[in-house]
Amino acid sequence: MPGKNLSRDEAQQRASLLSVHGYEVHLDVTSAPDADAATFRSTTTIRFSCTTPGAGSFADLLAPSVRAATLNGRRLDPAAVFDGARVALEGLEAENVLVVDADCAYSRTGEGLHRFTDPADGETYLYTHYEPAEARRVFANFEQPDLKAPYRFTVTAPAAWDVYSNAAEESVAEQDGAKVWRFLETKPISTYLTAVVAGPYHVARDHWSRELPDGSTLEIPLAATCRKSLAPHFDAEEIFEVTKQGLDFFHEEFQYPYPFGKYDQCFVPEYNIGAMENPGCVTFKEDFVFRSRVTEAAYENRANVVLHEMAHMWFGDLVTMKWWDDLWLKESFADFMGSFGQQEATKYQAAWVTFANQRKAWAYRQDQYPTTHPITADIRDVEDAKLNFDGITYAKGAAVLKQLVAYAGRDAFFEGARRYFQQHAFGNTVLGDLLEVLAVTSGRGGQAMAEWSAAWLQTAGVNSLTPQVTVDAEGRITELAIEQGGEVLRPHRIAVGLYDREADGALVRTARFELDVTGARSAVAEATGRPRPALILVNDDDLTYCKIRFDADSLATLRSSLGDIREPLARALAWSASWNMTRDGLLPARDYLDLVVRFAGSESDIGVLQTLHAQAKSALEVFADPGYRAEGGRLLAESALRELRDAAPGSDRQLAWARFLAATAQSEAEFQLLEGLLAGTARIDGLEVDQDLRWSLWIALAAAGRATVEQLDAELKRDHTASGSQKATQALAARPTAAAKAAAWSAVADSDQLPNAMVGAQTAGFQQAGQRELTAPYTARYFELLESIWAERSIEIAIRFVGGFFPRLQTDEATLAATDAWLTEHQQAAPALRRLVLECRDELARALRAQAADRG
Repeated sequence: MPGKNLSRDEAQQRASLLSVHGYEVHLDVTSAPDADAATFRSTTTIRFSCTTPGAGSFADLLAPSVRAATLNGRRLDPAAVFDGARVALEGLEAENVLVVDADCAYSRTGEGLHRFTDPADGETYLYTHYEPAEARRVFANFEQPDLKAPYRFTVTAPAAWDVYSNAAEESVAEQDGAKVWRFLETKPISTYLTAVVAGPYHVARDHWSRELPDGSTLEIPLAATCRKSLAPHFDAEEIFEVTKQGLDFFHEEFQYPYPFGKYDQCFVPEYNIGAMENPGCVTFKEDFVFRSRVTEAAYENRANVVLHEMAHMWFGDLVTMKWWDDLWLKESFADFMGSFGQQEATKYQAAWVTFANQRKAWAYRQDQYPTTHPITADIRDVEDAKLNFDGITYAKGAAVLKQLVAYAGRDAFFEGARRYFQQHAFGNTVLGDLLEVLAVTSGRGGQAMAEWSAAWLQTAGVNSLTPQVTVDAEGRITELAIEQGGEVLRPHRIAVGLYDREADGALVRTARFELDVTGARSAVAEATGRPRPALILVNDDDLTYCKIRFDADSLATLRSSLGDIREPLARALAWSASWNMTRDGLLPARDYLDLVVRFAGSESDIGVLQTLHAQAKSALEVFADPGYRAEGGRLLAESALRELRDAAPGSDRQLAWARFLAATAQSEAEFQLLEGLLAGTARIDGLEVDQDLRWSLWIALAAAGRATVEQLDAELKRDHTASGSQKATQALAARPTAAAKAAAWSAVADSDQLPNAMVGAQTAGFQQAGQRELTAPYTARYFELLESIWAERSIEIAIRFVGGFFPRLQTDEATLAATDAWLTEHQQAAPALRRLVLECRDELARALRAQAADRG
């Protein structure tokens, strides 16, 4: 579609020409409950000025049709000015008023205004999601972050519905059997941050207040919503508790009052991401409404996301990056502040353990792709921006900020943030604006901050830090040095921990040295003369962003005693390092699986345990020598069953091991146990086989060819919900038959009618580790369709197709050659598409290298 992919150059040119004074947006969604109604009416009035009268520009709008448009009272011919993506604006005046009356499309892809009908009760729900550039699917606008403006929304909706937006409602009036909701004007915000949520949502309300330094009181009404059918499972009190703790914490640290009036948190169906920081109206995926039992790690994760989005109210909403190049100015900060605030202000005290073991694993993986990029990236257009919500922008950026806090000092960091908010409130910034204040508050000066930025923010790649130790005849250290590897050597502020055994066999830290690592080799002078410890842990306390390596003796200690490390964070770092070595082919996959079999059972942190389960499954499926898969799978399944039976009844560990047994079961006895748990003929004391666990068992049985269509249909009737529909679809696609694979492929590849959640369910079921022969014929079809799928589908669905159907389990040279051939023959394909394929190709090549290492 012409002009659909807005470029940075176009945005910069438009920003130099226009200033936006305000929007009035009226949406009529009374047609939403009618499944046959494809569109809603959207009328937008934009007031803006132009620095060069007589010049031309354009407004963004992705819509089926424009009914009418006027510019400064002059009628525009829709056929002449609207091309499906843009409204051409010629002959601008110094001050302008644009009115666009359009028919916009309801979405089923999670982009724009998403419509969902609940299978449980037939109720219809709407919500918007725009980041990075999908507000143009709902109303005409100037779709770029640096053209901020205040908004007034009016929404006409069915009379039984409630409507939420960024600002509080000003009035609600009945009109022709419907209700008209008028909202107060917002503060100046970017288009992608505007929001509308509408439907018969269940709502819980609360309130937070705080006395400000000037003696006034800040009052913030709180609301939390979910679909009516999920209301019995909605633990709003827990959500409000974390919300209040976060508001206390951020007000204390930022010293800038929350500026957006109210604080609604809406849990919505079929959401594409975890959550979105729309000011005053945050949206979350409704998976955070737990309808079945989950482990403490799930609650911890939800609390982290709540605080992440709240941090955005300042980093991203109050002060916004000019263009997506500086996306890190919001996402890195929010990711860091989510964990920082969780550790400081809530009962969830494993935040940095989770960060080290999970979030940074995402960053390390992303940062080793051939498509890696600096934290401050080169974002040419909105397609690039869509892909840059990745492990580098989030988790690496957050890790680097943790390093910055160690480098500048906590007090200096937060004082810099306060000055940054004061200086740039409701404005847009670039990298230099933040560095300028940090240079002052840290006392390090502009040159030091520029050097830090150049090393950490403006170069890509991850360093490795390896201890090199020599000892004398008496076993005392004569030299301990840290060697840094990587294409770009960076300054690291790290701690080095020395660990030895106590009488009970536990490995505990006996010494800790903090130092700056610069260049290729840095000595740890304080270690000289100390007895050689059993384990030397580089980057103890996880202060920097690096891949940890070990000297030979320390690695031997890990192989024999990883589970004996007493401190949870140190143990998590050891697990993380072991996984990175496995991915890099330095630790054979079978050795990593052996570590999991021997030591995962004693892991006390439930989040780490669940990560180990996922990583072990990946190690078995793609990194292990194919000749070892059967043996490795048997060992994993046996350990899962053993740990399940040994776990405390009703514990989180019991639930985690039950899920892992479902994912790894191989023997007849194991499958019979899964069947018995479903039928009620088998029992594990304390294990509640609730609905979500039932689906885990059914999906496992379906993949093994032990579940019929009739059985899956019966389970869906038992659980006739949105989640049940998705799980049933996944189970049907997981069956080991050619017909099942053909149906799953066709549902996605041959039609654009599936909603986003169902596309995900089909791809999740399609590829199963034991079914490589069934899916192998689809490799050629996949590459044949890539460009047409990218061109014809929304970017969200296209991304799901590219990643979901890439033949990731066909770990052989033929698949690698087919991928290389496509990349060679499609040099002119969309850069964002090529990036996705390059990343898939890198994972495939890494798998082949790891398999070779595993063969020895």
